[in-house]
Amino acid sequence: MASSRKRKIQQFITGTILFLALIALVVTGFGTGGFGSLDALIGGQATGTTIARVEGRKLSEQFVTDTLNRQYAAARQSQSSLDLATFLEGGTFDRIVNQLIADLALQAFGEAQGLTVSQRMVDREIVRIPAFRGVTGQFDPMAMQAALRGQNVTEGQLRDDIARQLMQRQLLAPIVLTPHTPNGIARAYADLLLEQRTGAIGLVPTRLFTAGVDPTDAQVQAFYDRHRSRFIVPERRVLQYAVVSREQALGQAQVTDAEIQQYYRDHDDTYGERETRTLRAIVLPDEQAARAFAQRVRGGGSFVDAARAAGFQESDVTFADRTRQQFQQASAPNVAAAAFGAAQGALVGPVRSPLGYHVIQVAAINRTPARSLESVRDEIATTIRAQKADEAFATLVNRLQDRISEGASLPEIAREERLQVVTTPALTREGRALDRDFALAAELTPLLEPAFEIDADHPELVVAPIVEDQRYAILGLGQIMPAAPPPLASIRERVREAARDDMALQRARQVAQGIVEAINRGTAPAEAFAAARPAIPAPRAITMRRQDLSRAGGQVPAPLLALFSLPEHRARLVHAPGGEGWYVVHHQQRTPGDASDQAELVNVTRAQFNNSAPDELAQQFARAIELNSRISRNEREIAAVRARMLGGTSEE
Repeated sequence: MASSRKRKIQQFITGTILFLALIALVVTGFGTGGFGSLDALIGGQATGTTIARVEGRKLSEQFVTDTLNRQYAAARQSQSSLDLATFLEGGTFDRIVNQLIADLALQAFGEAQGLTVSQRMVDREIVRIPAFRGVTGQFDPMAMQAALRGQNVTEGQLRDDIARQLMQRQLLAPIVLTPHTPNGIARAYADLLLEQRTGAIGLVPTRLFTAGVDPTDAQVQAFYDRHRSRFIVPERRVLQYAVVSREQALGQAQVTDAEIQQYYRDHDDTYGERETRTLRAIVLPDEQAARAFAQRVRGGGSFVDAARAAGFQESDVTFADRTRQQFQQASAPNVAAAAFGAAQGALVGPVRSPLGYHVIQVAAINRTPARSLESVRDEIATTIRAQKADEAFATLVNRLQDRISEGASLPEIAREERLQVVTTPALTREGRALDRDFALAAELTPLLEPAFEIDADHPELVVAPIVEDQRYAILGLGQIMPAAPPPLASIRERVREAARDDMALQRARQVAQGIVEAINRGTAPAEAFAAARPAIPAPRAITMRRQDLSRAGGQVPAPLLALFSLPEHRARLVHAPGGEGWYVVHHQQRTPGDASDQAELVNVTRAQFNNSAPDELAQQFARAIELNSRISRNEREIAAVRARMLGGTSEE
């Protein structure tokens, strides 16, 4: 029960308020470098302007910008192709500002109630962060400082974030202790799930309205100004690299005759005369049993049958094609000596060892004659050459790392090591050049990830693997082009086409709105569609229960959600995804549900309420605190910051 409540607390904390975006980045080691940051895209560092006050506490533009950057970095972990403009769409800015205000309100309320967060409590959370552990697996202050430096986070910022989380945890944890959901409430919601609605859904497609649409240059410019974020070009980087390979070291590795002879002498077990034996061996706990076993075999019995009688399988007592050393490892030195001193077919034992009493039968002796030096010279030379190449290549890679640490540039290193420097066009994270027909060769794609992990503000050379232990590259950056929309002149036709589609979409909306208005005046849906011009496909009748929405899985289509939110005998317009057009949704009739004979459904509904109610209550509690707090929002400054962020990502 306690663990279940703890899980509910954690689910709420991670699901409803920002909390530790900063800590998440530190733990995963995933920074914002290389993604294009808000500061860079809005044309400079954010200011310390106060955009809201909560119980005397200030919320600054800089803090909002920092939080957005961290959230963006966290989002990039699960969606690496996400660009900043897409991230900022859909009200992200306003949502985060509101959450930060709620965060401050909770903190102020907690302190007013006498709740405190001690330094020891914060310390206890810090030592649990995996990224702060050293090689021993224990907390290491040096590892913590290194991790924080890597994310451009101060220890003070980290401690503040942890303190806020702990304060909120103290406030919200008791909320999950919710009472049991009454049967009447569960029954009422089960009735709602069985509610049935009948209506019609029809699409007014954009494609029917494209004829004759030709936006002027002024309209194209206006459309581009309103929708710059739609044309964002993802961040691109110019890669500069020089490749080193093991093959280069292999070609330079020379092998002398003396080395070959020495290798031959050192590996007599490989090239000298070799003997292996197939043995059957058993070890028994006392001498009497071992003697009885040996007497049975010597009397003409099968070793394997005798072993089975003693409780062993054939595989347990068979040692195929073993050298003396191999058999010794499975038995004992004196046992191996006896087994390898006997003739083929002989039975040896009992021989005593620390393991017990051994009985061994020599089933077969295999002798491999020695191989002459001349017959294996080329084989040995190849082996020595490969070893020298491995050593030389490892030395080379270490030397490159040292030169980078000393501050050497890529041209300097390439000149010293006689390497060729290659410079690519500006590439996206996927390795494509947007302004020409170029794609990074498939074998070099492993360089893309480390290239985009290089800190854009402090780019340093790295030695990146192409094929581990085979090919590496000294990798650096040339020009870095942040995510931004290109000049209108370079994409005018693309923007014109988008503007044309938008104008057609608005025409479709006018017609669809006319159909909605006609239906709401009493016209039958089929008649309203038939009267529209140009000719629109007839709507499709639909009948379904609210329960079917939850069974659909994934995201429920917007027209179906509208069907269950509309009053009876009313119609509504719903935007179709991808600019496809507009749905007209009509709710014709509602049939109430009756769960009087659906005991299982009522029980399932009650269980769902018991799981979800704590989170909802916690959200309402947090909202109530916010509504009763002294909050002053500088709407003019909030609008200005929002405009800089959303509009700033689109500046040419």
